[in-house]
Amino acid sequence: MREIERRKADFDLSRLLKARERTLQAVAEIAGAMKAGMPEEDAYGIAKAVLAEMGAEKHWHRPWIRFGPNTTKLYGELSAPGCRLGPDDIFFVDIGPVWGGYEGDAGDTFTTGSNAEFFRCRDGARRIFDAVSKRWRQKSLAGRALYEFARKKADELGWALNLRANGHCLSDFPHALYYKGGLAEVSFAPSPHAWVLEIQIRHPSREFGAFYEDLLF
Repeated sequence: MREIERRKADFDLSRLLKARERTLQAVAEIAGAMKAGMPEEDAYGIAKAVLAEMGAEKHWHRPWIRFGPNTTKLYGELSAPGCRLGPDDIFFVDIGPVWGGYEGDAGDTFTTGSNAEFFRCRDGARRIFDAVSKRWRQKSLAGRALYEFARKKADELGWALNLRANGHCLSDFPHALYYKGGLAEVSFAPSPHAWVLEIQIRHPSREFGAFYEDLLF
């Protein structure tokens, strides 16, 4: 591994993978607790409560749960207030808990109701993620090239890619000790089990989008 992919001397990959599994489970449980009519302001507290009950010791980034038009917001950008989850809506969950000193990071998009465009957007984020991760495994593309490929794939599917959601290292806590930049900034092929690939898309003219992220392995 390169210097910016460095881990502590006693790094245990099995514990990182267990953190990943736990995080994916938490995403599903948080999503299952979201109900039509709920204000987005309540979702943050629900996410924190679910993660605490599951045993997360801290968060390396705060939980982000975005409803409807707020799904177009950039990472760290505050949601527009007063947004409630509709009976025919789209939302995503993005969490970064720490389990036993190892970072988890995962996100996924969910829908209520039967809106076909919301389904297509939700599935589009995953399709782009799968295409990019497959390209990485087959071609060993550098981080910059991976996100250029992601942009082209999003264009093909009719979505706009948010290039500020550009992936990052994942490790024993805190990964930022070694590298604070994004995956899209690196000029080498990322190593397995060391980076998260993030895909955030939005409709080119309407106020909704989707998000998906997971570990590259």
